[in-house]
Amino acid sequence: MVILITGASHTGKTLLAQKLLERYHYPYLSADHLKMGLIRSKLTDLTPYDDDELTVFLWGILKEIVKTAIENKQNLIVEGCYIPFDWKNSFDAAYLSQIRYICLVMSDAYIERHFAEITGYENVIESRIPDPDLNIEAVKADNRYYLQGCCSAGLDYVLIDGEFDIEQYSKI
Repeated sequence: MVILITGASHTGKTLLAQKLLERYHYPYLSADHLKMGLIRSKLTDLTPYDDDELTVFLWGILKEIVKTAIENKQNLIVEGCYIPFDWKNSFDAAYLSQIRYICLVMSDAYIERHFAEITGYENVIESRIPDPDLNIEAVKADNRYYLQGCCSAGLDYVLIDGEFDIEQYSKI
């Protein structure tokens, strides 16, 4: 099985991937790590701020990694925000039957109630460089983008609106 985990920044994608790794021993691949490896090795002229272009570029690689894992009957978690909403178009039915998609989306109300906690947990799994532009309105806009994208594409999503217990989502 391959599990794709996506969603807005600060929604807990990496934490969920880590919890799944600990529970099921499935390895995970961070799309951010792949992105930075390609950028730092100069295999692309894209920068960490070229989100739309990075999605197209990285998805071309990630979808082939997913196919290879499925063909080899290997479990894998792919985590990151570079999974396009039309991801299903990259696979035929045999592959799709082996893929689980999870998109984490926080409601505006949740973000308003828990903004300090959301930003406080940003380094729980990996060390991040502080984003000086991170603010409550940016986090809301990013989550609305994922909600709209999932709805438009007919994709399921996990709406985080009440109390968020990552453990409940780490059971597959």
